[in-house]
Amino acid sequence: MKFKKSVLILVVMIIVFSTLSCILGLFSSKGGDPYDFLSIGGESIKIFGSGLYKNDSISAVAQGQASDLVTLILAIPLLTISLIQSYRGSIKARLILTGTLGYFLYTYMSYTFLWMYNPLFIVYVLVMSASLFAFILSILSFDIEKMPTLFSDQLPTRFLGGFQLFIAFGIGMLWLAKIAPTIINNTIPLGLEHYSTLVIQGMDLGFVVPAATLSGILLIKRKPLGYLLSSIIIIKGITMLTCISAMIVNSMLKGITISIVEIVIFSFFNLVAVVCLIVLLKNTKNLSEVN
Repeated sequence: MKFKKSVLILVVMIIVFSTLSCILGLFSSKGGDPYDFLSIGGESIKIFGSGLYKNDSISAVAQGQASDLVTLILAIPLLTISLIQSYRGSIKARLILTGTLGYFLYTYMSYTFLWMYNPLFIVYVLVMSASLFAFILSILSFDIEKMPTLFSDQLPTRFLGGFQLFIAFGIGMLWLAKIAPTIINNTIPLGLEHYSTLVIQGMDLGFVVPAATLSGILLIKRKPLGYLLSSIIIIKGITMLTCISAMIVNSMLKGITISIVEIVIFSFFNLVAVVCLIVLLKNTKNLSEVN
């Protein structure tokens, strides 16, 4: 794997500082009780009032702490194991490493630009930056033109590509349905709370939807770049959808109303993403088979 030292240093930084971030996000409790706050858009919001996320809304904290939990018990171990196995020559581990770095980049971009300012701001920036450059270096470690040779001819490209196109369409329609009425009626989106803009929706529509669409099309056409992008999208999708599922559960536990449609849709997406990952890894060759 190219850039071994650089990737190693960056991933170790990600592991150390994201662990710190997750632990403080989950277990810090200093502060007062929840209180009501009226946003500039006239929305009445319940502010969490304590811990690292004391200035964030209860609904945002429910999602953020679920994200911290998934990062701590799933993403960090996955990143650690895939890094170790990558340097032992495992192609599957290199794909998982790259996809997991995509998850950390997305997650800590959202932390940097969405959360109300807190003492860990510079930590979020550090993890975001380290994830970006580790992600780029990891992608560059692959010979794009040789990507099809890393997979079995039996890889169901139409199924995997179709799933990515379906995900892109579903996410796109979900967020556009939320945004379009506010543009037409010149109003503020419901659920914006006291935040300045729709960060997650912007990231999804700007990065995830186009990337998943391009990836799905290229994979169906069996283009070399499609194989690499699909590996990243599917692996990143698994971690992100697991995170969303945990957010839904945590929100319900905190008494926040969640649409049954959202529960069913995201649970289904999560299950299919797991199937896609199993299929992808099952059809990924070992290094000895490539050589």
